[in-house]
Amino acid sequence: MEVITTGTGSPIPSPDRAGPSTLVRTPAGAFLVDAGRGVIMRLAAAGVMPLNLRALLLTHLHSDHITDLNDLITTRWIMTTEPDPLVIYGPEGTQQVVDHILAMLSPDIGYRLAHHEDLDWPPPVEVHEIAATPDQNVFDADGVVITAQPTDHRPVAPTIGFRVEADGQTVALGGDTIPCEGLEALVRGADVYVQTVIRDDFVKMVPNQRLQDILDYHSTVLQSGEVAAKGGVGTLVLTHLVPPPPPEQEDEWRTMAAAAFDGTIVVARDLTEVSC
Repeated sequence: MEVITTGTGSPIPSPDRAGPSTLVRTPAGAFLVDAGRGVIMRLAAAGVMPLNLRALLLTHLHSDHITDLNDLITTRWIMTTEPDPLVIYGPEGTQQVVDHILAMLSPDIGYRLAHHEDLDWPPPVEVHEIAATPDQNVFDADGVVITAQPTDHRPVAPTIGFRVEADGQTVALGGDTIPCEGLEALVRGADVYVQTVIRDDFVKMVPNQRLQDILDYHSTVLQSGEVAAKGGVGTLVLTHLVPPPPPEQEDEWRTMAAAAFDGTIVVARDLTEVSC
């Protein structure tokens, strides 16, 4: 399997980092985890079009993780030659979000149906809501098994992380969460563990209450290292970085994680590739 970070940014806009999303290439096709700002362009740069996706996996419904879901739905629809549903696996509430997105897109849908004689179906979307309880089966086909575990990003709830297994290899995608039982189960024995992280030392220096609020529901760099070490992970990939580090600071982030974890540590940029 191969992991490509198709977005390593945060809600704060960055010219170099798209919103949170990660692509996992498997024998069963490509799976996209979350759909943050600019994800379609990053997918194109990775050589994957929306119509090539086997499914979209949503960790939670925070706006920065679903900003470009509407673009993903529309672009896949207009690029297909026959009805081909975008399959979405996400937490409770995903169907409601998709319904509202389709309602928002209704004028555009009408325009395109009226203009293109060969397009006579609306955007097909197939939603599967995943319970935020331990060991949920998500996908099992063509040699790929995907399971989900509950995570802790409260007051955002429910939230889930995904574990993708194929050919004896495992990729764990924690999403936005603090360390918890579900996260520990998710990463156990993983070859690659992808985790949202914040530099709490930097955030604490900013006299802004709204920024201070993020400290209690995101993993710190050190905590991600501790979870990786406890789980026997091979490679830890730090993503959704707050604040985004310039290249000259990346070694600091690696050093902080390495205080707890002695495996490979990747401070991801957009389109960083990691193979199992």
